[in-house]
Amino acid sequence: MLYSILCYHSEAVVGSWTKDEDDAVMSRLAVVQDKLAKQGRLGPVVRLQPTRTAKTLRKNREPHLVTDGPFAEAKEVILGFYIVDCSTQEEAIEIAGELGRANPGGAYEVRPIAYFQGSGPPASPA
Repeated sequence: MLYSILCYHSEAVVGSWTKDEDDAVMSRLAVVQDKLAKQGRLGPVVRLQPTRTAKTLRKNREPHLVTDGPFAEAKEVILGFYIVDCSTQEEAIEIAGELGRANPGGAYEVRPIAYFQGSGPPASPA
């Protein structure tokens, strides 16, 4: 089953890292990612750009209203996510723990992924 691991952290904290600090965190995360990739369990890994670059589409009106940012009242925002293939949610939580040791602070939310409207995982390459 596929699981998403949503990465939450303070944008102010992560944004204040020096290039060396950021590179060190990314290198530690790459070790976990490489292991998962070799096991064939790693799907897309996404690092989102800062919320100041975002646009929000308000869909409760026509025409839709597009505004700058998300403006959620939150100390931590979603900074990225992983898609991992695990037999159980406990396995996905173990992976989130490995990622957490590589990137301290913030939180990881582990959530199963469900397909809808007849969609499914992409076909494997031949």
